[in-house]
Amino acid sequence: MKQKASTGPRGDALAKFIDHTLLKADAKAVDIARLCCEAKECGFKSVCVNPCWVSKCREALKGTKVGVCTVIGFPLGATSTLAKVEEALQAIADGADELDVVLNQGMLKSDVYACHCELSAIVRECRAARKGVILKLILECCNLTKDEIVIASTAAKKAGFDFVKTSTGFGKGGATLADVRLMRKTVGAKMGVKAAGGIRDRKTALAMIRAGANRIGTSCGLQMRKLVIIVAAAILAAPALSSSCEVSVGNWAIGGTCSVRCGNIGDWRMAADALPSKVAGINPRGAVPMVLRGAREHTWRN
Repeated sequence: MKQKASTGPRGDALAKFIDHTLLKADAKAVDIARLCCEAKECGFKSVCVNPCWVSKCREALKGTKVGVCTVIGFPLGATSTLAKVEEALQAIADGADELDVVLNQGMLKSDVYACHCELSAIVRECRAARKGVILKLILECCNLTKDEIVIASTAAKKAGFDFVKTSTGFGKGGATLADVRLMRKTVGAKMGVKAAGGIRDRKTALAMIRAGANRIGTSCGLQMRKLVIIVAAAILAAPALSSSCEVSVGNWAIGGTCSVRCGNIGDWRMAADALPSKVAGINPRGAVPMVLRGAREHTWRN
């Protein structure tokens, strides 16, 4: 399946770029269940989990548009070709929609042809098992030279992968704008580029998308969302405001909004006193001068 690069989403559209990720070794069943609930609530593209959790996620996400993504040969990519193929086939049988396969970096550096043969074998077997499965190759760019990133991206494209991906998130470095631009330039507009590793806020995610990524791997969307709710809570906690002010909080983590409507200027002045000075990179009090000029509603956008 071919993917197109994006120039940058707005609003909740960013959710469709996000693989909501939990790959920690000590993740428990309750953590995976929570991950799936969060993905459904926010409308993320997929959850990305270790292979042992694929069937649980498939069941939890039944009837939704959220996909199930897992990792193969993770995190080093140094297992045998046969082991990767068997792991991939089991993941597909368990219900995985997408497979993020770790490149054998030592093989790439030693014998590019052998690396191409491994990638081709993985694609061939996976496509035979399920034609529509999405395949991403994790390069772990922090361990590769710029020339090697080009060679690996080219090999992935020739083998039939759908995406190249920057990082496992477990290496010495994560996604960089320079690597994303280089990968996009190498694979062209019709193949996917996934940025992952160290993407902890919306600003960074959007920068990666502008650089050429059309998928983002992150575990931090929910933390970003929770920050703006402080704005709404601060207003509603003030007894004098709770009956006269209406507050609506969109999905701040993925480009949403926080709107406040007050009945009169006096209420707005009290709202200004209730608000924290700065939340999630915005200045909530910045709306007050606008209101004093006659407006009764203001919306902050992430």
